[in-house]
Amino acid sequence: MKSVATIKDIADKVGVSTTTVSRVLNYDSSLSVADETKKQIFKVAEELSYQKRRKKTPVYRRIAFIHIKTEDEELDDVYYMAIRVGIEEQAANHNIQLLKFLKGEYDRIPKDIDGIIVVGDTFEEQINLLRNITPNIVIIDSYYVADDCDAVLIDFERVTSQILDYLIETGHEKIGFLGGVQTFLNDQPASQEKRETHFRRYMAERGLLNENFIFVQRFNVNSGYQLMKKAISELKDDLPTAFFVGNDPMAIGALRALQEENIAVPERVSIIGINDISISKYLFPSLSTVRIETELMGETAVDLILERLTNERKIAKKVYLETKLMVRSTTKG
Repeated sequence: MKSVATIKDIADKVGVSTTTVSRVLNYDSSLSVADETKKQIFKVAEELSYQKRRKKTPVYRRIAFIHIKTEDEELDDVYYMAIRVGIEEQAANHNIQLLKFLKGEYDRIPKDIDGIIVVGDTFEEQINLLRNITPNIVIIDSYYVADDCDAVLIDFERVTSQILDYLIETGHEKIGFLGGVQTFLNDQPASQEKRETHFRRYMAERGLLNENFIFVQRFNVNSGYQLMKKAISELKDDLPTAFFVGNDPMAIGALRALQEENIAVPERVSIIGINDISISKYLFPSLSTVRIETELMGETAVDLILERLTNERKIAKKVYLETKLMVRSTTKG
């Protein structure tokens, strides 16, 4: 069997020290050596088919990740997919072993875990169960957040205001809502989701709330399509001039329904979604939406765990990430 070339083999053939060879092959800019010698080292390394040995990077920490969605379910709501990707990439960047679990699998979490990240809504009794495993808990995007737990959150009341302020400022008063229901990490029944709650409150405070303009199903493309078809059929000429849509996939489905019915966007109906998924800007017309840095949510959760572990921080943090209204072609300004 052919032996593997080493740094010493190169050093012996070129006539320099192994330290010089190592520093040249690692592009050490502080090394003072003739260019001819560098060229010779690289030439011999190639002739000998030398390959750098990669150091085995030890796992630094082990973190449990409890997700509200399976990867198949994420295809209907890429909001959660992007959060997961952010967690996975940041964990890899810090040599963290990520152990993944779904709702209802708390009993499978190892007792020697360093921290736990929970995505989606949780309840006090669930957090109490997790505290028996580790005090290092980060919650992403939940109604209930315990005082002693870190959290990464989006201010959906602020998001709602960004959308509705803009629509009203641009002349809309008849504004509809397409959204989904709130599901939980246990067997509790679905309930009103926070985007709908904030929409209702905002519109009621301004005397603009119309129950006939609210349509709720699930946060996916097909639901957006079906709900807009239902709105068109039921409301006819009373169809709102604008719709606040709970996420971009729903908005894409709603846009398709409007186009099939030959209802001009934005001339007759304006649409604003939430998330700013990658294809939003490439639709025709391009989708107005609120950008949420979902991958950054996942990254921030990992950072909060590491901060607890490395700095021994005891005081809980609640991190709200900035959101930005992206005005494009499905609204007229």
